[in-house]
Amino acid sequence: MGVSTSVPDEGVAVVTVDFPPVNALPVQGWYDLAAAVRATGADPRVRCVVLASEGRGFNAGVDIKEIQRTAGHDALLGANRGCYEAFAAVYDCEVPVVAAVHGFCLGGGIGLAGNADAIVASEDATFGLPELDRGALGAATHLARLVPQQLMRALYYTSRTVTAEELHRHGSVWRVVPRERLREAALDLAREIAAKDGQLIRLAKAAINGIDPVDVRRSYRFEQGFTFEANLSGVADRVRDTFAKDGAVDKSEEES
Repeated sequence: MGVSTSVPDEGVAVVTVDFPPVNALPVQGWYDLAAAVRATGADPRVRCVVLASEGRGFNAGVDIKEIQRTAGHDALLGANRGCYEAFAAVYDCEVPVVAAVHGFCLGGGIGLAGNADAIVASEDATFGLPELDRGALGAATHLARLVPQQLMRALYYTSRTVTAEELHRHGSVWRVVPRERLREAALDLAREIAAKDGQLIRLAKAAINGIDPVDVRRSYRFEQGFTFEANLSGVADRVRDTFAKDGAVDKSEEES
């Protein structure tokens, strides 16, 4: 359980997240993920990173129960800062990052996938921000990198999800494959990228980040200010308590 790194092919590293049952990451998990991605990207032998997960889904966001059982705002602040670090680590990784997404990609999962350079998804993958149903805000910055503006807003306000095939039609998912072929499909793309010159691929990543029209770090940080305001006002606790009481998420996607 936790975050691990492997090197299945020359020039390709895989960072794998495994926090049963649904990869709802605790505070330390976000920091561990950030550290693994940064360290892997800094390795001169690596030319592409695959970000993958074990279990039922790619990522279910933060561990809401950790926030609820921790007095004060330490867990909330830790989750905010940890998510910021993990999302930024993916975006700032010195080499391209390919996200291999299966099952649910929710909340913080959108932050990771939205900041990746490419996404390969399984046919069962769904993407969404159920933040408003869980007493939170944030990651609209990253959802906006996956779908057009008005669709992003409608998905955000309704907490609905979209399928991998829908995102493929929008051009934000590279390939959609059967679940059992996901890892190999992600590795195929990673190998193709890793075949390039290592120094040149790093320059290419820096150049592409430099022409992004939106500073994803600053815009996400702006969103987080409203997340904290929702918590200080009490509305976040009210919504989270209702979410926990009603079991608003499918039983297969409950937080650990």
